[in-house]
Amino acid sequence: MTSRTDHIAPNEGALLHHRVEGAAAAPPLLLGPSLGTSLALWDAVAPELSVTHRVVRWDLPGHGGSSASLIGPGATVGDLAALVLALADSLGIDRFSYAGVSLGGAVGLHLAVHHPERVDRLAVICSSAHFNGSKPWEERAARVRAEGLAGLAAGAGARWFTPGFTVPGLVEDHRTADPEGYAACCDALAAFDLRERLPRVSAPTLLVAGREDPATPPAHLREIADAVRGAGLVEIPGASHLAPAERPEAVLTALRAHFVGDAGRGMSVRRQVLGDEHVDRAQAGQSAFTARFQDFISRYAWGEVWTDETLSRRERSMITMTALVAHGHYDELAMHVRAARRNGLTPEEIGAVLLQTGVYCGVPAANSAFAVARAVLSEEGERAGS
Repeated sequence: MTSRTDHIAPNEGALLHHRVEGAAAAPPLLLGPSLGTSLALWDAVAPELSVTHRVVRWDLPGHGGSSASLIGPGATVGDLAALVLALADSLGIDRFSYAGVSLGGAVGLHLAVHHPERVDRLAVICSSAHFNGSKPWEERAARVRAEGLAGLAAGAGARWFTPGFTVPGLVEDHRTADPEGYAACCDALAAFDLRERLPRVSAPTLLVAGREDPATPPAHLREIADAVRGAGLVEIPGASHLAPAERPEAVLTALRAHFVGDAGRGMSVRRQVLGDEHVDRAQAGQSAFTARFQDFISRYAWGEVWTDETLSRRERSMITMTALVAHGHYDELAMHVRAARRNGLTPEEIGAVLLQTGVYCGVPAANSAFAVARAVLSEEGERAGS
């Protein structure tokens, strides 16, 4: 069962404000926000990720529900990373996966470089290993401390999204952020440059770029991908700086592939069990309408369940045949009788499984199942004799 809880930090904001979604026993995944936004940046993505993970999204100091007093002038990304680690410790989380946007992505890079023992997998979204030098951020920090955030917030939509798209709630988060907390985060961006240390990142890393992002264009993400061994790079068309808000489906697809399961591995197992001929036929017959379902099958059924070594493939074949008989899926049963033979079951063992279904699923169901299996095994015998 999944759950969702919001947490206002105790002791007058000693911890980052955060929201926890998903099962307590699921692997933890921390989500970091961009400057000027709140944890609402992840509203269209986090609930889906919480199906498989214990998702913890947090607010920057002075943003959303986090106290501005958590950092001060001259703050660094390292200071923000320390707050994230304190949050993880408070939740009993030792090792976690992490995804972050812009400043949140910089925090993830810092954690991966300086605390590799804590980061399992990393995704850096619309971010960079540097943010074009210190001067622009020093000037922005000074402006915010002098004038507040109203002027900057008025132009946030143009900086964050492609023309014609906006998320009013995120723009409002920008307008209502605490100027001192925001300025301190600008100080952190001004001092951040991790380019020389990128080869130290050892966690499996995914870079996600918004193709229309003027703040951290794809070249910045490619720079990280080139320096981090084995890193992957995804460019999302039609996305600017806040890709999780503007193109949540594309971001979700990329993050699922990175954090949840490998469709490539699943496809390999699918071919081993079902045979190349069947899989090729299924792939050739897919359309834009069915493509996501085919990916779902490869990623979850084959990439997650069938790769779990708790049960052998022989055992999984026996369970699968029983379930198919119970629900009357005889076309699928024929396919899995063939799979059972590939997985090492003898005709006698297949017959024993179907006999058992006669007891627990009913004689008529078992009678139909025996007819299907006999036809499949007869075809096998004919091919062997030809």
